Amino acid sequence: MTKQNTQEQPLDGYSGLVSEVARTGRRLTRDEVDSRRAVGEAAAAAGQSLRSAIRDHVVGMRAAWPRTEAWDSADRALAAVEQVIDALAEGYERAQRLAVREEESFRREFIDDLLHGRSSLGRLAERAERFGLRLARGHAVAVAQGSRAYSEADPVARRVDEAMHGRFGERSILLTTKEGRLICIAPGDDKDVLVHFAKQAHAATDGGQVAIGRQHAGAGGVVQSYEEALSTLDLAARMGLDAPVLHSADQLVYPVLTRDRQAMADLVTSTLGPLREARGGAGPLLDTLTAYFDAGCVAAQAARSLSLSVRALTYRLERIHHLTGTNPTDPLHRYTLQTAVIGARLLDWPRSEL
Repeated sequence: MTKQNTQEQPLDGYSGLVSEVARTGRRLTRDEVDSRRAVGEAAAAAGQSLRSAIRDHVVGMRAAWPRTEAWDSADRALAAVEQVIDALAEGYERAQRLAVREEESFRREFIDDLLHGRSSLGRLAERAERFGLRLARGHAVAVAQGSRAYSEADPVARRVDEAMHGRFGERSILLTTKEGRLICIAPGDDKDVLVHFAKQAHAATDGGQVAIGRQHAGAGGVVQSYEEALSTLDLAARMGLDAPVLHSADQLVYPVLTRDRQAMADLVTSTLGPLREARGGAGPLLDTLTAYFDAGCVAAQAARSLSLSVRALTYRLERIHHLTGTNPTDPLHRYTLQTAVIGARLLDWPRSEL
């Protein structure tokens, strides 16, 4: 189909309609009104502006108007109507674009202030009501991270937004993006919202990871929950946690372990430092300990995860015992070693010097 035919198609039958109405003075039937409504919907779906669609119909009206003795007067009137409608629609569209830009700016400023706590709590609470949030309630924040950065105009973000509002409507939910991540802010006692967001975001980002912060009250609680979710995503990257959904409440042991960073660094270097003397460095033996502890100290399962024989794994554990003086298979030694291994992963040792 040519471009010309595509442009003319919405006006099919319109000329005859205009001629008949001008001749008889009758009103449009319901079917005729419905047909114009369908044309308007199709024009919007095709990206045509309202101004352009209206102008096409006014031009079509002038072309179809019956040529009578009063034609010159009618044509001049229709030409003036065409100019008026075109100017009116242009001004309306300009105001709409300005309103959209202002609303986007206001929304982005509010989101930045909300997630970083850069405004007074009272002022934030007032602005939040405009977006359906009542900050006196406890809120939790979920953050989804994929293989690339997303903006609010991204099809991925729009897909998640449609899925969320299709199920929950306007239930005090704020969906947005920040630094390339998808963000959902919802009442903390409405667990279904964040769980559904996690499911939709994981699917839309082709297997991205979602972290859900704990519920906290007030505007400051939103900041705290958001930072918890970000910290959990960072922790997952350092610890190799590959679960699609992570809850900050389940990871509280890790911040506790690293609260005294120097003490943890001393534990790592004193307990695992001797592994540097092994052929190939500390890395392979540290990976062996990680797999062994992740497998619940079941040698066969750990060996499979490392593509080793059980005998080879046992040899490595014995080597670790010889170098460190700490036996991974001894329950009395195991806690110290496992804590040191967790600390090494948190502190990125041995890649980073402590």
